[in-house]
Amino acid sequence: MRTLRTVVIAGAGIGGLTAALALAARGFRVLIIETAERLEEAGAGLQLSPNATRILIELGLHERLSARAVVPEAVSIMSVRRGGEICRLPLGEAAASRAGAPYWVMHRADLQAALLEQVHDHPGIELRLGANVEDAAAYATGGNAEVCGGTTGSRDTAWALIGADGVWSTLRRRLFPDATALFSGLIAWRGTVETARLPRDMTAPRIQLWMGPDAHLVTYPMSGGHRINLVAVVSGGWTEPGRNASGDAADIQHAFAQAHWSRPARLMIDAVDHWRKWALFTMPPMAAWHRDTTALLGDAAHAMLPFAAQGAGMAIEDAAVLAQCLGEAANGNAESAASALARYAGLRRARVARVQDTAQLNGRIYHLGGVAASARDLAIRAMGPQRMLARQDWIYSWRP
Repeated sequence: MRTLRTVVIAGAGIGGLTAALALAARGFRVLIIETAERLEEAGAGLQLSPNATRILIELGLHERLSARAVVPEAVSIMSVRRGGEICRLPLGEAAASRAGAPYWVMHRADLQAALLEQVHDHPGIELRLGANVEDAAAYATGGNAEVCGGTTGSRDTAWALIGADGVWSTLRRRLFPDATALFSGLIAWRGTVETARLPRDMTAPRIQLWMGPDAHLVTYPMSGGHRINLVAVVSGGWTEPGRNASGDAADIQHAFAQAHWSRPARLMIDAVDHWRKWALFTMPPMAAWHRDTTALLGDAAHAMLPFAAQGAGMAIEDAAVLAQCLGEAANGNAESAASALARYAGLRRARVARVQDTAQLNGRIYHLGGVAASARDLAIRAMGPQRMLARQDWIYSWRP
């Protein structure tokens, strides 16, 4: 194994797999270590806006992903009070033309499967499952990272070590023991329903955002349009870590019935048989994302609320910038790696912070009630679809 051109990534989620492909494309040998014995993606659907799909396509994933994705024709912003549409933002060809890349929605497992297929096809990437991330450590301040892992107990010397191990990151805990994820007071309920079980007017190829007092609901098609993904967000005190805890359907049905949500929204919620719930944790802004030759990526560095639909997008962007910075490093010594990682963090921090702030603000806007909600709806109508869509240009048109 070459010492100076090896990068080790802890975590085989979306961010880690994308980083591996981006680094391998620049000539690095990449070792991914993952604690799970097998990869089984939790969750349901996700949205990939043009800033993310552009990167994935440039990594050669267009054929694999376009076959699995649904291209939504629009985002419909819905009124819970009236049960109707406030505004419709064009996506589809309009978004692709405006931003230069498609807007996709798909099952999270489909994205991970496509990334894994691409990783397995690349001779410069090794995926080591069942490797203990607890044993991944950077030794000798200012020196290269030495990583223990795998069933053989092997030790690999890496030029850089990347923590893409999520909001409960082991590497973050080692680097910055005082940096702790904070509970937002919100719980996301995730479920899916077969398209055939819903009226036709609820299954159009579009994203629906239903805004209501102290709660909101997002729905969109996935799995080739055969299933509808639902994410219902409500307040609560349940704080168990993880994204795949079982939820009682009666609880979420009661929450939306009590708030007098309109019939179409409640019909979709009632159609879901099996719910999973996810306590929403965020990372407060950190003073640093790296130390010496070790850096953090994705949720490990900046877990955010999902209300800008950019959690996966920011991890994918991180991966592209990280690979660019390491690829442009002057030489293969430890000082060069540390400098490249500092540059990566410097390039990413302001944009990620703005997206985090946007997600926080969106959450507050979505959950308005009473007079404030009426004023919000009037403002959205007055702004109109083109101005609303233009407000997303700073996210969608970004390039590494």
